[in-house]
Order: sequence, then structure tokens, then C-alpha cells
Amino acid sequence: MINETDMKHLRRCIELAEIALNENDQPFGSVLVSEEGEVLAEDHNRISSGDRTQHPEFALARWAAKNMTAEDRRNATVYTSGEHCPMCSGAHGWVGLGRIVYASSSEQLAQWLKEMGAEPSPVYNLRIQDVIRDAQVDGPVPELAKQVHELQRRYNSR
Repeated sequence: MINETDMKHLRRCIELAEIALNENDQPFGSVLVSEEGEVLAEDHNRISSGDRTQHPEFALARWAAKNMTAEDRRNATVYTSGEHCPMCSGAHGWVGLGRIVYASSSEQLAQWLKEMGAEPSPVYNLRIQDVIRDAQVDGPVPELAKQVHELQRRYNSR
């Protein structure tokens, strides 16, 4: 169930996605929040560097592995503008992070890219639950997915 706290963090993810877009990166943003509600880390896509693994969800998983206990990771929440790709889902699962909340799904993204005539992802779109055992996942959020769609449209119209 998505609550107002979730919405606040998801809106920040969309702000981070817009920052990525303004830096000529694909518009994705993510926030890592502790069980107590403290924002621990945030990032946005950085693939324009040439390293296509520089996704914010992957960066947050690495940060969590280095800076959090296993219990704190289990109780944390990752918020993200778009559902994790399989690489990021795997990192999330291996590090043992808790709940994932996303604004738009990978299925939505695949459909949008198709409609825009953009290249599909080189990696299959899988639901997070198809990658991580016992994943606790909430999303998409329709009103925010519209904003993510617009960011993707702007990126792909360049």
C-alpha cells in the first residue's frame, strides 16, 4: 500500500530523474530510506559516462553493502522512479535490501519505448519478483508514472 511518505520519496526520485535528464542521462532516480524514515543515500542514472551499469539502484545497493548492517538493509526501503532492471534487482537481492517502491513499471517502460520507436533495452524486462525471492514490492503509481513517461518522452525525442 502506497502512503504519503512513499509519495514524498517517489517525488524525489522523479526530481532526481529530471536531474539525470538535464545531464544527458536516461531519466531514472532512486532514494534509500532507513526504517526510521531517514534518507540515507540517493542517486540518479549516470550511464552517459559510457558505463551502462551506472544505474542508481545498483549504486544504492553498493552503498548499502558498505555502510549498513544486514538488519538495517532488510528494514530499509528503496524508492525509484522506474522498476529495477534485472541487474539492479539482483544487486538489491544479493545485498539483502528490504522493500522496493517504484513509480513506473518495467512493462510500462518497454511499452513507452516501443510507442516512441526507441531501441528496447538490451536486457529482458523482468518484474522484480521474477528476480528476487520473497521481494516486497509496491508500484506502479499511476499519477507518478505519467510524469516518468513524460521524462522518457523528452529523453527519447533528442
